[in-house]
Amino acid sequence: MSIATYEEVLDLPNHPEKLLIDVRGVDEVASTGAIPTAINIPLPTVERALQLPADEFKAKYGRDKPTPETEVIFSCKLGGRAQTATNTALGLGFTNAKNYKGSWTEWAAKQGK
Repeated sequence: MSIATYEEVLDLPNHPEKLLIDVRGVDEVASTGAIPTAINIPLPTVERALQLPADEFKAKYGRDKPTPETEVIFSCKLGGRAQTATNTALGLGFTNAKNYKGSWTEWAAKQGK
């Protein structure tokens, strides 16, 4: 199982080729904020989103659709939903899908939020 560390997520602004997907609900993200560079794709829509044509993905999320080789990191509040999303992505052939196991809880604690 591939796990992303806090340090990897902290360094994401220096790696635009990687994609961070926050799978929490829209209301959850609005109430807490998001990790920099993250796009929000709620867990129930992750599978469908990752199967969108590239142009539709970019139009909807403002980022290029990840390729099967792109490093995609999933986060949520505690890591459970992120693991489900990671498993979904791996099942769809995304070979570099990772779970940021600490997710928002670890990020907020280390960032003093």
